[in-house]
Amino acid sequence: MSSTLIPLALAAAMFPGLIFAPDAEHDKTTVSSFDLSSYLGTWYEIARYDHRFERGMDNVTAEYLLRDDGKVDVINSGWRNGKMKTAHGKARQPDPSGEPARLRVSFFMFFYSDYRVLMIDEDYSVALVGSSSPGYLWILSRTPELDGAVLGKVLAEARRRGYDTSKLIYVDQSLNR
Repeated sequence: MSSTLIPLALAAAMFPGLIFAPDAEHDKTTVSSFDLSSYLGTWYEIARYDHRFERGMDNVTAEYLLRDDGKVDVINSGWRNGKMKTAHGKARQPDPSGEPARLRVSFFMFFYSDYRVLMIDEDYSVALVGSSSPGYLWILSRTPELDGAVLGKVLAEARRRGYDTSKLIYVDQSLNR
């Protein structure tokens, strides 16, 4: 790879929104009412789009814990090839009063990624999460299994927003049942 392409490739990998135009056909608006304290705790990953940092993982959970400084500790865990993998990160709300369901999450130094709660039910037991890029989508639940009717509603919302739900990978949660 030529020396001029290396910085471009690094930028594309770390900041996909800088190199590629946003996909206007995806509705990335966050929920209008969001309570961070109700969102804290453990979530089970029911389904996700494939991406390299979770590829091959099952029994995936995400735990969100409020820190004294108002930021959130993020602990993502899962199993890959018989070994538990854990990633520690942090999250913050850049605009808590204007867009409270949009977070910025970092697992590496000061590089933050977009995290958008696109749908959440009244009791904060099911969430649809995306980002500014249409290449990321997660279905999260407070339980390792999701009722078929509830899953159908979440999938319908994802399709309404322009996401291809046939690309979702359903996560094996058998160790968490």
